[in-house]
Amino acid sequence: MAVRAPQLQHALRGFVLGAFAYLLRELEDEGDSLPFAFEEHVGAAGPALYEYRPLVRDFVEARAGRLRGREDATIALDELVREPAAGIYARAHAGVGPSEDDALFRTVLVDLLIRVAEACGGFDWDDMSFDRAYAELERSLFGERRTYAAVAPLVGITTGIQRELGDGVRVRAAADGELARHWPEAKGLLPSGFGREPDRYCVIELRSALGTGEDVPDAPAEIADAVSAIRLATAAPLAAGPVLFETLDGRPYGIRPVLPIAATQPPGEPTRLDEFRGPLAAELLVRLALADADTNLAEALDRWELSLFQHEPFRSEQLRSALGALLGGTWPLRASVLLEDDPERREALHRDLAALGEGAEATSPAATAVRRALVEVLREGDRAGLVDRLDRMLLGLSVPERLRVAS
Repeated sequence: MAVRAPQLQHALRGFVLGAFAYLLRELEDEGDSLPFAFEEHVGAAGPALYEYRPLVRDFVEARAGRLRGREDATIALDELVREPAAGIYARAHAGVGPSEDDALFRTVLVDLLIRVAEACGGFDWDDMSFDRAYAELERSLFGERRTYAAVAPLVGITTGIQRELGDGVRVRAAADGELARHWPEAKGLLPSGFGREPDRYCVIELRSALGTGEDVPDAPAEIADAVSAIRLATAAPLAAGPVLFETLDGRPYGIRPVLPIAATQPPGEPTRLDEFRGPLAAELLVRLALADADTNLAEALDRWELSLFQHEPFRSEQLRSALGALLGGTWPLRASVLLEDDPERREALHRDLAALGEGAEATSPAATAVRRALVEVLREGDRAGLVDRLDRMLLGLSVPERLRVAS
């Protein structure tokens, strides 16, 4: 590799070498060894494989204050301060709170030390491990753009292939060990049975390329929107989280909780994100932005999603309110015309919706109709215009074109 900043490489190498020697003495003085995470890899066929991963991060971070006071750390920090790209990088990773020296120490020196130690499996030095870690650091420091990624486990849904939902959001199978590579303790943060059960092997991923000075996206909000779109498209008992794992330029950036409404799993049978419902979910994810300018649509979406977690009579009350906000005062008639072409099926649905409007508990067709009506309105893109066309149809003045959606 052609080193772009040889003086910086020399200083960082000296810091990591010195830290290795210091930490190895710490282990010897304590008469202890690094703690390990016991990680199980379950293959599609054959026996499970087991891996011991040293928990280097906790050990190093517990001694970071003592490492900071060493002369090799001071020399390395002096070199980093001379490099403007390092300051930009550190601020992107550390935020605006810490001082420049603190940000550089934590995000560059300690992170580089941890990455080399993890590659070495402890504190036995290996030149190639340092060279690879330093090469990745230079690419991050001097690259024009940074790469952000957030990954959260999914439960309640399956998919055969990767499904693109747009704007850097996708649903895919979890790669074996992808979270443990950065967070050896990640297994304790995953849903029960994740990676073992048919509806617990997918993740939802958000990726974004960030320009200079651009902040990381609001991943919890964007993943919550994607969960809502998939729930609308599939009726799956979907949940993400309970936490999402963030990386910046391939390095651990943070662990954040997923928003509660997205992290809670509603009751229901798992389903599949297939060739039809995948594109539908992608379309709905874009259309959810319509709720920002339409308070009635936003209320309808919120009440429908809340109904997924509630028992009677509160569930039916939320569904009534959702349809009222979505389609107005004559929602039993409007929803029946919107959702059914066949006269007999339209009459049956109207009967169920009218009973719901009069205070009865929602039947299964009535509850499903709320989701379907939301999908229709989102795909139409003009809620007020659609309501007007439905009224004209009820008056026999026109027959509006209708969008067909998943039942």
